[in-house]
Order: sequence, then structure tokens, then C-alpha cells
Amino acid sequence: LVTDTPGLFDQMTPDAYLDFFGQIYGVPADLRRNRIEELLTMFELLQVRGRHMASFSRGMQQKVALARALLHDPEVVFLDEPTAGLDPMAARAVRSLILRLKDASRSIVLCTHDLDEAERLADTVVILRRGRIVAADAPARLRANAASETRVEIVLSGDCDAASRIAARVHDIVDVAQRTPRSLTYRTRRPASTNPDVIAALVAAGAQIVSVTCETPTLEDVYADVVEAEPAEPAGVPG
Repeated sequence: LVTDTPGLFDQMTPDAYLDFFGQIYGVPADLRRNRIEELLTMFELLQVRGRHMASFSRGMQQKVALARALLHDPEVVFLDEPTAGLDPMAARAVRSLILRLKDASRSIVLCTHDLDEAERLADTVVILRRGRIVAADAPARLRANAASETRVEIVLSGDCDAASRIAARVHDIVDVAQRTPRSLTYRTRRPASTNPDVIAALVAAGAQIVSVTCETPTLEDVYADVVEAEPAEPAGVPG
């Protein structure tokens, strides 16, 4: 388990700290030394192995906490907000290490409120609401099935006054508008079926399409949809 606060014995060195926990985990002495060398190398801590951890940055401390969690080579690692409070470069380094652990075929349970981080790191996202699982799937599938609308922008080579009127007649699109004299936008919940219909109607009317851009719902949109769809809490019941 690794939390957002490393909780290290900061008067110890990484070497001594990992050796101490290796003994607690019951890792044999020879294997323990090898594992410590491997982990210090993996987390780029060899140069500071003899320094007291009180002098370490938060990012370096989090690396030691990750090394501690992996010392006994567990099949499953629990990470609770592992990048919370880290500066952008330290957070990026920790995320890179998490991806390396995932590539090593290790199961990782990542608890986070950072939905962008969840989307980048997770194969499966599970959304909990009041202790219940209310959604679970791959990030891409959650976004594809979201109730939120996809925003579409079509850029034309000429004026789009007529194009806007044509697009507005297509079923399942809303908020048709001209963003610029040569571009129109609309929203739809069914882009896979609606966009071809819009494009076909425009081409049939003689419009020349330069580009079509879709802004799909984010994981944050998915989370908001799921939470808003949940029944209201009974009065007096905490969330």
C-alpha cells in the first residue's frame, strides 16, 4: 500500500529503511539485498542511498514508498492518491513508474480523484458512489457510452449560412451554430450515426468540407453523468 503521504522514517537512509521493511516482510537476506539494488536502480535512488530521507523532496520520498511496497514482489499493489501534493515533474515521474509496474504484468489498484490521471494510467475505471460500484469499464468505452453530448465542428471552404440550415434538419443534433463564417458546430449524443448523415446532406447540397472535429466527453463528464443519475440522498444521510 502506498498513500499520498509516504510516512517514512526520515532519519533513516533508503538502504537501511528498505532493509528494515524487507526483514518485516520476511524476505531472505540474499534476496533482500538483490531486491533493494534492483529497486534503488529502478527508482533512480542509487546516488542518494546513503542520505537521510529527511532531506528528500516529496517526489523522492514517494519513490522510496513505492520501492517499499514492491520489496516483497507482491502480485497486487494498492496506490492511494500517489501523486497528490507532488509538483508536476515529480508527479510525472511517479506516473511513469506506475506505467512501468503495469507493463510488468502486476495488478495495480489506483485510488484517485484525478480523473485525467485515471484515464492515462488505468485499463479499467471503477466509479464508486456511496460505497457502491455505479460504473466500471475501460476509459474509452465509458466515454463512448456517456450520456454527455459530443461537440462537432465542421469547417467549410465557403460560407456556411445554408450549411447550418441543412445540418439543423438532421435528426439527433442540437445547438447548431456558426462559430465563424466558414465553420458550424452542433452537439449530438450519437456521433457515429449522426455525423455521416450531416456530412452526406452537406455534400449533396454542394458544400465543400475542409475538416470535421469531434470533442468527445471526458472521464470527468462521465463521472458527472453517473453521479447526477444517482437517486438523491435521503434527508439526514451523509454522503
